[in-house]
Amino acid sequence: MKVLNSEFELCLCCMEKHNVDTVEVKEKQIYKGMEVEFTAIYEYCSNTNDYLENEDMIRSNSLALRDSYRMSAGLLTSTDIKNIREKYGISQKDFSEVLGWGMATITRYENSQVQDRAHDDILRKIDSDPKWFLDMLERARSRLSRKAFLKYQRKAREQFTIRKNQYLVDAIYATYAGFSDGYMTGFMELDLDKVVEAINYFARNVRSLYKVKLMKKLWYCDMLHCKRHGKSITGLVYVALPMGAVPEGHEQIVRLDGVKFDVVRYGAAEAYKFRPVEGFEIRKLSNSEIETLDKVISELGDLNTREIIDRMHQEDAYKLTELYDIIPYSYAKQLSID
Repeated sequence: MKVLNSEFELCLCCMEKHNVDTVEVKEKQIYKGMEVEFTAIYEYCSNTNDYLENEDMIRSNSLALRDSYRMSAGLLTSTDIKNIREKYGISQKDFSEVLGWGMATITRYENSQVQDRAHDDILRKIDSDPKWFLDMLERARSRLSRKAFLKYQRKAREQFTIRKNQYLVDAIYATYAGFSDGYMTGFMELDLDKVVEAINYFARNVRSLYKVKLMKKLWYCDMLHCKRHGKSITGLVYVALPMGAVPEGHEQIVRLDGVKFDVVRYGAAEAYKFRPVEGFEIRKLSNSEIETLDKVISELGDLNTREIIDRMHQEDAYKLTELYDIIPYSYAKQLSID
């Protein structure tokens, strides 16, 4: 028993005035066939050695029991559910409406009732996937006031922006899940932190760095490091396209957090001109990897887009790989840069 506070008042156990303690007590109960331990709060009478619950304590202890069960059963607690709802700034009633559940369902889950596994899975999905919640919100638009809908939509879009980088990371790693051959990956696991650092390093040290040039420089630095040290820098897998080597997932890679570019328009066309992020610092790249990047910059830094494409087209690795196939790192020894 742990005493939380003590007040001089009329004790309803012995009907006398004295210091009545508010205490925490560890308890065990069987709930839904499972023994669970939880912390209950009571008023304690030292005269009779009895415990008493007021109405607030009855509700609090009942919820503590259920939350302890939920944790043991691997379900979201009432606080978890409340936090998910508050993350989107949505009321209990409207949250139930968006989910297509009974009007008071969320209120019950936050205050007393234990959710079933199916509802728990849906709540977890909403917590981790703001885009999914946005889709559900759109379907419920007609059942919400315009003001409420716009408020919830704004909050969900904020959460989506926060999660956007993780979506990109997940998509890239999903693409790379099938690449286990070291000759595809340069005998390195994909390291997106190094990819982002390499892009920033090139952007800081190469004048007019556009996407095509960037893709080629990444390939050259990975191949050169593999030639020198037996492994690539980033673990990127490259495909032979008509304009040269391009890493798998390149469209997602250039949109990762920590990669910055300006969109430059040429008539109806547009191009990405990369620039380093403010305050860029090297944290992951090793000395040998930086030396490799510097060598690629010194060899290719002044080449324009057409010249660097032509240079790559002369590499054995490109010439001996079928168009649209993966370029093996086994050709690293034949790279024109030493």
